[in-house]
Amino acid sequence: MREIVFRVISERPGHLEARAEHQPITITAPSLEELHHEAREALIEHLGSIHVAYRARIRRPEADPQAVRHTIRGLGHRPVPCC
Repeated sequence: MREIVFRVISERPGHLEARAEHQPITITAPSLEELHHEAREALIEHLGSIHVAYRARIRRPEADPQAVRHTIRGLGHRPVPCC
């Protein structure tokens, strides 16, 4: 099975926009679940009956490695009760 990867290019509350990497397809939706549905619908429209041979994959931009490293805590860390 082939796959077409849609990269999220814009993400705001209630609005996601993605573009296919190797096809001239752009989709929008209010949630990630609906974005995946829109990707399938776009493949049906763009490819016709051969859309069944393709899988739609949504990829979000990777987080900044520096930001991820700062949020990692040690395995033995326990939150201290405040009161």
